[in-house]
Amino acid sequence: MKEGVPALHLHHKVALFLESSCKTQSHISQIHAFMLKTALINLPFPLSKLLAASISHIHYAASIFNSAPNPNLFMFNTMLRGYSISNSPAKALPLFNQLRNRPILIDRFSFITVIKACARLSNLVFGRGLHGLALRSGTLLFLDFRNTLLHFYCVSRRLGDAHNLFDEFSQRNDLVSWNTLMAGHLLASQPELTFHLFRKMRCCGVETSVATALSLLSAAADMQSFLGGKCLHGYYIRLGLSSNLNVLTALIDLYARMGRIFLAHRVFDGVAQKDVILWNCLIGKYARSGLLGEAVKLLQQMSLEGFKPNSSTLVGLLSGCPASGSMQVVRYVTSFMVEEKLEVDAVLGTALVNAYAKCGFLDEATDIFEMMKGKDMKTWTAMISGHGIHGQPTNAVKLFNRMENEGFRPNEVTFLAVLSACSHGGLVIEGMEIFKSMVCKYAFSPQVEHYGSLIDLLGRAGMLHEAHKLIESLPIKGDATAWRTLLSACRVYGDVKLGECVKDVLSSIYTEHPTDSLLISGIYVASGRISDLIRLQELKQTNAVTVGTDGGNMLKEAGVKHHTVNKPNKGKARRGCNSRQAEADAERIGVGVTSKAQSIFDALSKTFRTISVKTETSQGGRRLQ
Repeated sequence: MKEGVPALHLHHKVALFLESSCKTQSHISQIHAFMLKTALINLPFPLSKLLAASISHIHYAASIFNSAPNPNLFMFNTMLRGYSISNSPAKALPLFNQLRNRPILIDRFSFITVIKACARLSNLVFGRGLHGLALRSGTLLFLDFRNTLLHFYCVSRRLGDAHNLFDEFSQRNDLVSWNTLMAGHLLASQPELTFHLFRKMRCCGVETSVATALSLLSAAADMQSFLGGKCLHGYYIRLGLSSNLNVLTALIDLYARMGRIFLAHRVFDGVAQKDVILWNCLIGKYARSGLLGEAVKLLQQMSLEGFKPNSSTLVGLLSGCPASGSMQVVRYVTSFMVEEKLEVDAVLGTALVNAYAKCGFLDEATDIFEMMKGKDMKTWTAMISGHGIHGQPTNAVKLFNRMENEGFRPNEVTFLAVLSACSHGGLVIEGMEIFKSMVCKYAFSPQVEHYGSLIDLLGRAGMLHEAHKLIESLPIKGDATAWRTLLSACRVYGDVKLGECVKDVLSSIYTEHPTDSLLISGIYVASGRISDLIRLQELKQTNAVTVGTDGGNMLKEAGVKHHTVNKPNKGKARRGCNSRQAEADAERIGVGVTSKAQSIFDALSKTFRTISVKTETSQGGRRLQ
């Protein structure tokens, strides 16, 4: 018994040191070696503390966890939390299944960390399965888990499911729940519904918080409601929120986005105690408003007033360069960065790559990209997009493959960038393969933009009937963007029969849009069908819809481009998720492909076989190696 006292005292001292002083991996490695030498590694308490201390170094933490003979719930939860905030959130999912197979009672913290990982991955299948498991286990009764699940549905653009979950809450007085739902509608480009929710929230007696204020200001900016923004400004002054720096930053953003940069500057000037974030916001807004000279002057003034610009300051300044093509400012930022010895982190490096590429200097963008050490997914995406913009689709696909080989998991934006590159470069087979990997390998639910790029890919290659069949077999039959993209391709190739068919579909699923008439008119003109053009114009005049005479200019003004996609339909959110559905989804945890994903896969495979035969016949079986 006496021999155990020093050992007990020792492992408490080690645990205390791990909690207070052990910050770097070097320190952690030293303590790890000491624990191995003294056999403290075999005791659950100090081992758990070591694991928690090393969680910011996730690979090292994984090696410690894997060496544990019998990890407990705390160790599992620590690793789940570590993966959920790391660059490898997907690793949390199999680890959770591993935990389920152990004779350990899972708590709500296990569910919370994994649902956060699902939110980052946009993994609707696993997330809905967790919803079902939480319902069975009683975890759904905990408010913190319900709010995390609500956030998951919102970021997954499943607002119908989010509302159904919210409607099941017995009490509606939780501010976090309301703010989460409002933020979800903002993310889905539904600012009007954000204000509607705010009114309902106030009727329930819930007070406004800073997070609420930020959502409403962003919604007003999205709606371009200057009057609404001014009213909110006055409302926040009465509530005493106008001195909050986050609210002030949002007000600057609001006025700048409405073209009232002078009002944004007036808000800035009225702040007694400014901080770097406020300076960065104003500099970024001037830059994005095209006032790059004034933005540079603000940067210089910021330094004179004793504030040290950081990488975010320069990122804001660079944000206005691609639109203006101002290489002078890009080079100024590069020189400033060197003079101030600012570290090129992932965010600043990505901004530089993006600015150089979009200003026409792809070689410089590539040099910066290759020199960067801390690349993240946004960096890879910017470089892939750069190759696509410069008409180098093969290089874009090669870079995408290299990114995968280096262990990076592409996100939805990355897929959109590489699909766009394939579309503009006519790489049909490569584009189809990438789209299939998005659905089957990475389990993403394609958004309307991805389907639009896929249809555009086939349309540009002249495979109009294949594109038509694909739209019919995919879950986008009711989406105007895909059909309009196909109609645009019909105009390019002069396919009157298919064009008329597509126009009829558009008329049946959507109200009449001027763009549709312009496109079908272009098809008639290209095919010499002047009588049909006259008939169409007479029909439109009968319906009091004017078709412009200058088709080319109107097309340009309407923004009809192959790569243009509309935002999701802003109608009412579809209600779909309920307790019974969640129970059924619980059975699918760990299943790789859902029935919906399987149907997409089958449709793609059928089209892919047809296209492969066509392409190999016409191009001698060309394939990207």
